[in-house]
This record gives sequence, structure tokens and C-alpha cells, in this order.
Amino acid sequence: MATRRSDHLSASPPLFESRFLDFFSRVHPSIPAIVFVPVIAVCVWAGFDEGYNVLQIAGLFLAGLVIWTLTEYWLHRLVFHWEPDHPIGSRLHFIMHGVHHEHPNDPLRLVMPPAVSIPLAALFLGLFTLIFGTPMAYPTFAGFIAGYLAYDYTHYYLHHRVPKTAAGKQLREQHMRHHFQDHRYGYGVSSPIWDYVFGTRSKKVKDG
Repeated sequence: MATRRSDHLSASPPLFESRFLDFFSRVHPSIPAIVFVPVIAVCVWAGFDEGYNVLQIAGLFLAGLVIWTLTEYWLHRLVFHWEPDHPIGSRLHFIMHGVHHEHPNDPLRLVMPPAVSIPLAALFLGLFTLIFGTPMAYPTFAGFIAGYLAYDYTHYYLHHRVPKTAAGKQLREQHMRHHFQDHRYGYGVSSPIWDYVFGTRSKKVKDG
């Protein structure tokens, strides 16, 4: 029985009848770094090229990281867990996030596929440019993307490794409770900060 349960959690069922479309629903965990580390480097270089010093770059980078943590929280809470009462909406929810809750240890669906992450990154770069202007948007966006990579790889790690540090163990406990106890709690994956702020820590962590 335990083996069957483990096999189910690690299964990778097709999401689309088309093999071509289904290919893009899976991604090797190395791909986000291959795609986005050069983006981070270019954005940081652009900041230096425009005359920012190291402290200014670091400050804007840190601001981008903080913005990511808030974005991660609300994307997970409002978008990934939005379950409209309609067959098409339910299908979209399953494709976006429901399949991950059904098969949370599928190693090829634990990081975001480029077919989704690249358009989202382009959208956020546009928003950063509108809000902050250039060149300020570039180092800030670099921090934002670094936060996204931290999220993707923290997520992968929490599902496939057992952390040794106290902070890592708490992150894993909260995320596992999100999966297996109550998905209305524990929306922060790479950081629990906004779960503290908005009162959505997993129950045992909150009561402990």
C-alpha cells in the first residue's frame, strides 16, 4: 500500500492528449537556471552600465527579492488555488496547480516550465519598467528573478530532500501541511514571511 501511494505521488500523468503540448508541461529542474541566470546577469550589468554603484545595485536587488516573496504568496493563494465552479475553469486549475497537488513528487512538474515562466517574466519586466522606469527596473527585476529561482529550487528541494537546518525543516513542514493537511494555509514556499503577516501559517506551526 505504501509503495502504491508513493508511486501515485510521484506519477507524471499526461495533461494533454497532444504529445506535443504535453511535452511542454514537463521540465527538467536545470532549465529555469539555464534560462534565467543570464537574465539576472544582464540586468545587474545594465545597472552598473547606467552608473549605479554596488550599494545601489544591492539595494535594488534586495527590493526585487522582497517584491518576489509577496508576488509568490499572492500568486499561490489567489491564482494557483482559484477553483472556479465551471468545467473549463476546473480544467485550467488542474493544469496550473491541481496536478501538482495530486502528484506532488512528480520530478518534472516541480519547477515552472518556460512556456509559462518566460511570458510571465516578460510581463513583470514590463510592469517594473512602467513602475520604476529605467534603469532602476533592471537591478530590481534581477532580484525579482533571483527570488523566483530561489522559489523554484526551494520547492524542488522540499519535495525531494529532507532539510537538516531548523529553518529548512520548518519550511518543509509548512509546505507538506499545505499539501496533506489543509491547502488554505502555507502559501509561502521559499519564505513564510507573508503567511505570518496574513495569518495563513499552517496550523501546527501557528499553534506551536
